[in-house]
Amino acid sequence: MTSVFSKLNAEIVDPSKYDSYFLWAGVKPQLVLESANTVYIHAGEVWADDNTQIVDMRAGVPRIDHANIWMTLRVERIDWDDQVYKQMLAKLIRWEGKQKYFQGVQIDFDAATLHLKEYAVFLRELRRRLPERYRLSITGLMDWSAGGELIALGLLGEAVDEIVIQTYQGLDTIANYNVYLRTLKRIGFPYRIALVQGGDWVPPAELAKDSLFKGYVVFLVNPT
Repeated sequence: MTSVFSKLNAEIVDPSKYDSYFLWAGVKPQLVLESANTVYIHAGEVWADDNTQIVDMRAGVPRIDHANIWMTLRVERIDWDDQVYKQMLAKLIRWEGKQKYFQGVQIDFDAATLHLKEYAVFLRELRRRLPERYRLSITGLMDWSAGGELIALGLLGEAVDEIVIQTYQGLDTIANYNVYLRTLKRIGFPYRIALVQGGDWVPPAELAKDSLFKGYVVFLVNPT
């Protein structure tokens, strides 16, 4: 009955009611971005068939002076060649030069829940290579808090500044998301929750009481 109750009482995710967003390649900017507090911008990808380069997703570096900006890299593998690290650092410097409130890099990688320790090892190495002025963010799957080992979650927390937990798959909110969200206390480090524009959402009341919860991020989509 839980999922039915959620669906019947759900709000439709309206970006104008939030202040932080994902702007993915191929998605047209919306007016809400003009008053955004934080924007995660899809900048490049590391593809499964090539661990030697970051493929650019944007023709140039955007200039934004009013919001906190993260450079997001969508990656399909984490066994990076040294060239990828060098390319990432060069991109970070270029992005930093264009932004007034540049934060750092976000890694978007769907690590299997049973392999979070291996992912943490990668993130620790990435953190070691990052200049201290850059922060490190990751996206995460809801199953990580539900099924991940506490040791693995702790290792993630030692390596990153935040995790943005996705509550959607494609353009649809995942069914029974409220069941997964009950396990968020296992995360143990700062987290945000990502919603998809136009998706269904019932805000869990307990989130407001959690000091580690840092707010929502809306994944913007093109109008259908």
